[in-house]
Amino acid sequence: MTFSEIKNNLLLIADPVEKLEYVMDLGKTLQKIPDGAKCSEILGCASFVQICEKDGVFYGMADSAMVRGIVAIILSVVNGKNINEIKKMDIASEFNSLNLNFGASRLNGINSMISFFKNL
Repeated sequence: MTFSEIKNNLLLIADPVEKLEYVMDLGKTLQKIPDGAKCSEILGCASFVQICEKDGVFYGMADSAMVRGIVAIILSVVNGKNINEIKKMDIASEFNSLNLNFGASRLNGINSMISFFKNL
């Protein structure tokens, strides 16, 4: 699913609880990490999170349903772009445009994931 599709779907949901349920459902769409992918643990997340790359495609996993959904959203922003394009992107603004309400610990994790991509 593309970031634009995710954003459009979230705009259709008025209830904040339903928005978070949708985010959790997005986590179910994460592709299986292929053999031979280069994986990095994302430090700064309360949950265990890995971002992996193989052949220019990013994959991710997390041990929390909500965080898997967040990973899916961030991957939808970066996949299909090369490293130089990703470094130039304002991933935080893209993510913030979704108007999702997360607590401080989740925001730290989100910022850690974004930093990972900025430092490729």
